[in-house]
Amino acid sequence: MMGRLYSEVRNNSTPLAIKDIPVSGYNVFYDRIAELLNFETNHCLAYYLHEMADKLRLYCCIADDLTGNIKVLSHDLNKGKSVLKSLTPVCPQLHIFEREIHENYGIEFEGHPWMKPVRYPHDRPDKLSNMDDYPFYEIESEELHEVGVGPIHAGVIEPGHFRFVCNGEKVLHLEIQLGYQHRGIEKLFLEKKEPLQRCILSESIAGDTSIGHALAHAQLIESLAGIEVSDALQIERCIALEMERIAVHIGDTAALCGDVAYQLGQAVCEALRTTIINTTQRWCGNRFGKGLIRPGGTNYPMTDDIADVIFSVLDDSGKRFSDITDRIYSLQTVLGRFEDIGIVTRQQALSTGAVGMAARTCGIFRDARETHPFQYYKNHQVNTVMLETGDVLARGMQRSQEVRESVKTIRELIGIWRNKDKDIGKPVYDYRLKPESFAISISEGWRGEICHIAHTDPHGNISHYKVKDPSLHNWMSLALAVRNQEISDFPVCNKSFNLSYCGHDL
Repeated sequence: MMGRLYSEVRNNSTPLAIKDIPVSGYNVFYDRIAELLNFETNHCLAYYLHEMADKLRLYCCIADDLTGNIKVLSHDLNKGKSVLKSLTPVCPQLHIFEREIHENYGIEFEGHPWMKPVRYPHDRPDKLSNMDDYPFYEIESEELHEVGVGPIHAGVIEPGHFRFVCNGEKVLHLEIQLGYQHRGIEKLFLEKKEPLQRCILSESIAGDTSIGHALAHAQLIESLAGIEVSDALQIERCIALEMERIAVHIGDTAALCGDVAYQLGQAVCEALRTTIINTTQRWCGNRFGKGLIRPGGTNYPMTDDIADVIFSVLDDSGKRFSDITDRIYSLQTVLGRFEDIGIVTRQQALSTGAVGMAARTCGIFRDARETHPFQYYKNHQVNTVMLETGDVLARGMQRSQEVRESVKTIRELIGIWRNKDKDIGKPVYDYRLKPESFAISISEGWRGEICHIAHTDPHGNISHYKVKDPSLHNWMSLALAVRNQEISDFPVCNKSFNLSYCGHDL
């Protein structure tokens, strides 16, 4: 093996010159990825294909959670049909990435055990592949039956189809078919030339994670444009991100209570969630934080009055949430429906490449705020909550404990913010991006790691934009969680993950 095998991004959101990313032969590319992902402290951030004028280039970005570095590997293909040896048999977490590349560009991955469609994009190479013919896994038996749920659901939620293979009430297998939404988010990032349009796109990727995705995009643009932001603005962004985490965790706790008919817990948590999102609305005019995060500055700088309101609301709602979760997680009727239900083992989580809460409840330390720090997390360490049982109870208690830690973090950050220079500035939209560059930006949303990647051409225009929502990794964890469970436990298992349909479908 001659020369370098990969480039290394030594800090989250630090750009690289594309020419400095070595291009390897496929055998070297394959072996190096397999070697890197053999370590539990490494996982795949993104694996995708960039179509250029004269060739196709594969990129694989691997996060090292020990050093905080990101290794970037690449391999060139000629245009036209190609057949490559699949990495999935030795690195199962890559299954979804290879499936996406196959569906979008027609690349065959020989030996892939589950080469099924991911999203059914309108411009897929294989027009004969259509949703009505999705190849669900089947087991032939007179004793087994199938149960289909969706794609249209009873509640006002997005579309997804769940196909269960059951023996009586016991689930033997669940296959989750998504891809009903075709928004074309990644292509819109190329088509929309106005920077503000791209900001609005970013905060619309997953509505319950507007701040997390908008922050990943803003960091990406700032890194490519060489824009430095003040400590005060970094702190405000971290506070907004933690507010989003608190609001969704409290709302999810309400949903979990509703699924096991604990109406007091549901009603209290629904009310408490409202106090949090209303506080975000008071800050920026939108309950979900849309409009708050912009490259280079903000139209809604935090004031002392807003800081006082946040502090007061969190002091009151934080205590009330702590009180109600103490009740929730000490009630035998609730514990009987949560404990030892929907278990995902540590090995399963590692194999599927789980991130965020889905990983941390299985004893896997994956929190980009600590492993790949960004914004003011580079200066202010958070206390990552870790649990090990991997069941519904763990995913519920994870939310409870993370809310307490987020409240504590916001209090500390507000204290630091009060002593900082408040020269934050307005958003910057007239930036110029570094030409022929690559940048990768990670933020830790409430579900887990969010990843945005951009490539620029010789003129500094964005030539490729890639988005990875944590749900892309974690839907498989839900499928594994319900194996050998009663089918009636599916709703509570599903709520305990609360994954995003639109974050997957893009």
